[in-house]
Amino acid sequence: MKLLIPKIGSMKRAHLLAMAIAILLSQSSYSQFRKYSNEFLNIGAGARGLGMGGAQVATASDGTAGYWNPAGLVNVKDNPQLNLMHAEYFAGIGKYDYGSLILPLKDNKRVLGLSLLRFAVDDIPNTIFLVEPDGTINFSNIQTFSSADYAFLVSLAQEKKLKNGKTFNGGINAKVIHRKAGSFATAWGFGFDAGIQITAKKWKLGIVARDVTTTFNAWSFSLTDKMREVFYVTKNDIPVKSTELTAPRLIAGGAYNFTFSKSLSLLAEVNLDVTFDGRRNTVISTEVASIDPKIGLEASWKNVLFVRAGINNFQRALDDEDITNTEKIWIYQPSIGTGFKINNLQIDYAFTNLANQSNPLYTHVFSLKVDMKKKEKK
Repeated sequence: MKLLIPKIGSMKRAHLLAMAIAILLSQSSYSQFRKYSNEFLNIGAGARGLGMGGAQVATASDGTAGYWNPAGLVNVKDNPQLNLMHAEYFAGIGKYDYGSLILPLKDNKRVLGLSLLRFAVDDIPNTIFLVEPDGTINFSNIQTFSSADYAFLVSLAQEKKLKNGKTFNGGINAKVIHRKAGSFATAWGFGFDAGIQITAKKWKLGIVARDVTTTFNAWSFSLTDKMREVFYVTKNDIPVKSTELTAPRLIAGGAYNFTFSKSLSLLAEVNLDVTFDGRRNTVISTEVASIDPKIGLEASWKNVLFVRAGINNFQRALDDEDITNTEKIWIYQPSIGTGFKINNLQIDYAFTNLANQSNPLYTHVFSLKVDMKKKEKK
């Protein structure tokens, strides 16, 4: 599961990752909203959802709904369900894993879900002591460390039947966040998500409010006296305890299921991802809110074989073919995927292009879903 791009040079990797750590350590000592706070929580979960471009809030109905929209967990009935996913980004530098265990309760109207996400970058060069006091460079002083982000979600969903065959589902997430950069930066955070789904025979609607009460990360730093001295001499800020706030975001979507025959159907979903943390590089961008559309399709054959496609992350970027380096074009993130189901086992695959200009970044995503049937009592 390697990316189809050339390996990045070790020195270039060192510089890029060192810059990322420097930005992390330069946080100020007071609370404030961060535009891209906890961004690892916006990657996605499950190859089905990623293959459909992240358009999932209306139709997520398996264990990955704990991530996309907790209201969809009510569709897991009778038996517990296990979901696992693995993906690698940037030539294997970043590793992303997801797992969930869904437990239907006795009345089959309530569901409990447990989910874990991890995004990590290993072997990051620590170049703080690269230069000796006399100005000479000593490569033997370079050590490596890992940076990892974790999120643990506890989900609870409930179903309510409405008139005319419609169903109203509601769900909430309580999430604990842990972020760690080597031995010198650690953060703990806490937040809530809430979502609903309304389903009918052919169409579905979904709304989820992430970080609805504002999610916070409380950072603490552990630096040696020698590290503080280097920061002081090089005129870098010495980080202190700080709190990073994540502003709420709203994702709304609708889906319709086109049935062509008893065996063949096509599901189409459109989502609008609305953020409220300032102007972003999205299709609709204002000081109050920014809106990023997501579109996903899934063709199903006898509910056994699936083919998917999606598109999202529309942005304005400089045209690589423009020698003046001034013209901008719209770029987007396309994705395709497939999956098949055998009895209580489903395997899904997604192929995503992270950037569609002259140097595309590809990644492969695999996920597994298992419905753990209970043993019947004799």
